[in-house]
Amino acid sequence: MNDYRLDLVHRPRRLRANENLREIVAESDLRTRHLCQGHFVIPGTSAEQEVASMPGVSRYTADRLIPVVERDLANGVRSVMLFGAPDEKDAQASGALDLDGEVPTAVRLLKTAFGDELTVMADVCLCPYTDHGHCGFVEGEEVVNDSSVAMLARMAAVLAEAGVDFVGPSDMMDGRIAEIRHHLDEVGYERTAILAYSAKYASAFYGPFREAAGSSPSFGDRRSYQMDYRNSREAIREVLLDLEEGADMVMVKPALAYLDIIRAVREVSTVPVAAYNVSGEYSMVQLAVREGLADERAMVLETLGSMRRAGADLIITYHASRVAAEGWLS
Repeated sequence: MNDYRLDLVHRPRRLRANENLREIVAESDLRTRHLCQGHFVIPGTSAEQEVASMPGVSRYTADRLIPVVERDLANGVRSVMLFGAPDEKDAQASGALDLDGEVPTAVRLLKTAFGDELTVMADVCLCPYTDHGHCGFVEGEEVVNDSSVAMLARMAAVLAEAGVDFVGPSDMMDGRIAEIRHHLDEVGYERTAILAYSAKYASAFYGPFREAAGSSPSFGDRRSYQMDYRNSREAIREVLLDLEEGADMVMVKPALAYLDIIRAVREVSTVPVAAYNVSGEYSMVQLAVREGLADERAMVLETLGSMRRAGADLIITYHASRVAAEGWLS
């Protein structure tokens, strides 16, 4: 009995012996229903433009977006997040209130075509519509809060009128969730939900997106309103404030470098948690694949799987279309 090797009583490999066993004991899963495809919408009709910094991603006019979303929906991707990429910009972000703008038009077409089979979300931020590229109004070189929040609420109402299911405030202004909720309710859109970009960090991973949306700031940076990557307790404060103000879902952005934040938010949130697998994270994978340094399927599923494991209920990602089309989750 003394010779019995107690160190080999515990053999965790027994539960990894074959695919079926691994499937049975998997602690988290990833399905197409967990994925939301991000799309950039441009003005006009019958146009598609490849995004050079995001291989495999294009910007679409609203009419060209319909068949793309139809294919994804048939493959199991049930939600989209829309971002505007307008041609015209001004200091007042007036294009954000255009009911015939590219995003409201896309929302109407998508909801007409697919109804409740498709959940349509739309980004609420001023940066694509301002000529200075900041997420709020500017006085001197300061991004001011309260007047920006009032404008964001009006923008959210325009999207609600178009028929969007979720508005997604991504600006990181203080108090904007409460203001948007109050304004939506006041004008009769109490059923329109809010996906709050609650913990959005001032990140180096946004570069390709800014090219696609034409939203790079013309001066300074966004660190006075987006979060410092060194902070985690602050993320919890932001989430709790957004929940108190009426958020229906909360988000962590970016995702891959912030898995600890996703986990921390999951532990305190009473609503679903989204993670945004942002443009820079997407493009790093695509460039590695292009250089022959990675297996795309393996890297994408490991990356997205880590976000699910951390606690994300929904993952906004530019990989969703390909994951679904190739049947990588079958």
